[in-house]
Amino acid sequence: MELYTRTDIGLVRSSNQDSVDGGFLHDGKVMWAVLCDGMGGVNGGSIASSTAAEIARENMSFFDIHASEAQSENFLCEVVAKANSAVYNRQKRDISLHGMGTTMELVVVCRRWAMVAHVGDSRVYCIHRNRIRQITEDHSVVQEMVNRGELTPQQARVHPNRNYITRAVGVSPSVRTDYIEFPFESNDIIIVCSDGLSNYISGESILSYSRLYEGDELTKALVEKAKNHGGADNISVAVLYANNIRE
Repeated sequence: MELYTRTDIGLVRSSNQDSVDGGFLHDGKVMWAVLCDGMGGVNGGSIASSTAAEIARENMSFFDIHASEAQSENFLCEVVAKANSAVYNRQKRDISLHGMGTTMELVVVCRRWAMVAHVGDSRVYCIHRNRIRQITEDHSVVQEMVNRGELTPQQARVHPNRNYITRAVGVSPSVRTDYIEFPFESNDIIIVCSDGLSNYISGESILSYSRLYEGDELTKALVEKAKNHGGADNISVAVLYANNIRE
């Protein structure tokens, strides 16, 4: 398995409030990645995202490769809950950080399965047999409008309220986390990205780029494409490959 990450300030923002991290466990049999897109001012956003990412790194070493499906779900959701508490408690202690929060995508690949804990409007895609599928559903105002039939997905991408999210880590004492599992087979690719990428690049464009580039070159090409199309937000991406999954 292979993992590549990249984050970029973009062309407009004065600071990068995204955090992306990942690694391998159990002699390379487990791969994980976390991506967080912070909000709440220059300081608050970066502190929220980096705090959540640090909590993920601190806790992933305790992931049990032999855990059941239910145990894995509980573990990942508990990591998000710990991140939520850490961010929330920090903002409660410091009035200058009031209102900060972050999206959080925590992805684990183990034994030909991918597990995702999802909060916010950052996204997880999976490329399988030359097709791309959006795994997560945005926790956002415009996504709710799409679900009600008031907007098309294409209209949602350019709607003025597209950055208003309905769930975030750290803004309340508790958070509701979506958990998704799906098969992750040899030659599959997972793309995890902040809305600084998905607002400028469609899923089909991501698929096209995955055919042209690989590894670090793919992350670079995706970031550059988002910048070429405006780059008004921070841009982060993690790419996970299932070239040869070890049992």
